Amino acid sequence: MRIPGGKKAYPIWLACAMLGSPCLAQTSVSLYGQIDAFAGATKAIGGKTAWQESSGGLSTSYFGMKGAEDLGGGMKAIFALESFFQPQNGQIGRFPNDVFFSRNAYVGIESPYGTFTAGRQSTNLFISTILFNPFVDSFTFSPVVLQTYLGQGGQGVIGDTGWNNAIQYSTPRFGGLSGAAMYSFGNSAGAAGVRKWSAQFLYFHGPFAATGVYQYENYSFAAGDIGTALPGVSGLTSQSTGELGATYDFRIVKLYAQYLHTNDQTSNGTILVNRGQAGFSIPLGAGSILGSYAYSKSNGPADGVTRKTWAIGYDYSLSKRTDIYAAYLYDHLSGKSTGDTAGIGIRTKF
Repeated sequence: MRIPGGKKAYPIWLACAMLGSPCLAQTSVSLYGQIDAFAGATKAIGGKTAWQESSGGLSTSYFGMKGAEDLGGGMKAIFALESFFQPQNGQIGRFPNDVFFSRNAYVGIESPYGTFTAGRQSTNLFISTILFNPFVDSFTFSPVVLQTYLGQGGQGVIGDTGWNNAIQYSTPRFGGLSGAAMYSFGNSAGAAGVRKWSAQFLYFHGPFAATGVYQYENYSFAAGDIGTALPGVSGLTSQSTGELGATYDFRIVKLYAQYLHTNDQTSNGTILVNRGQAGFSIPLGAGSILGSYAYSKSNGPADGVTRKTWAIGYDYSLSKRTDIYAAYLYDHLSGKSTGDTAGIGIRTKF
């Protein structure tokens, strides 16, 4: 192709390569992640003690790559690719057969009117759950994360912390308020009713923060798997979960509170699970004392099943990116012997 005057017009990518980096100044790509490893002993509910060196004491280890391209008019093209891994053995994923980009894998558009993304994405319920408890996203020491995502006795939320085949719209922030809505397709021909969806609000203003989220699911990982999605609950047809959470930072102590209500619709009736969490974070030296207690109770066909979990720990910052920690968790499910976990670990971010 030629432009007026007889000069040849080069493709934009070739022109940038010839002229150098200034053409690429509005595009950014970054690599980031964190590594968390701990040593200690774990005794699962009803099980035996296992001594271990493992990962994910306070956070699940992962690495990621994200980028943005300025499209003009306040709009950007964005993407993120994030993988969990296990530093103790070098394996990818959180468990055997976990997908490679199990944390996030999405592309989207960011604009002054909100952000639209499509792909595998962390669920709104998971984001609200980890932001409003002192142990954040720990699957080892956070009582509410354990009870919600590793439920026992027929309790717990089905599916994963991330949804496949998902589209999401996130609003701009209005003052301290923002919202998001997500829809996940079943991707199965002739099964238009196979879906998952959620809606969320987040509010941050000074020392106070709050969240509310609702999540509905009628499949877990693949279309048609709902009947076997929740161990201990037969004939499950759908599940809905609502959550409210709040924090208040008094500086000398930060307080956390959460309430979750799960409704399981089954062929044998309705099972309701009510769950509450209260916690604190107290600054001490270069670190913080962390404490949390969570309680769950089932009503319906699984009436009377209760789970009580508490944890205490200390997280000490060596630098802005690296911390060491020690924690203990106690766990009890009605009708079962107790479980507990104790460990010390180190976490670094990059």
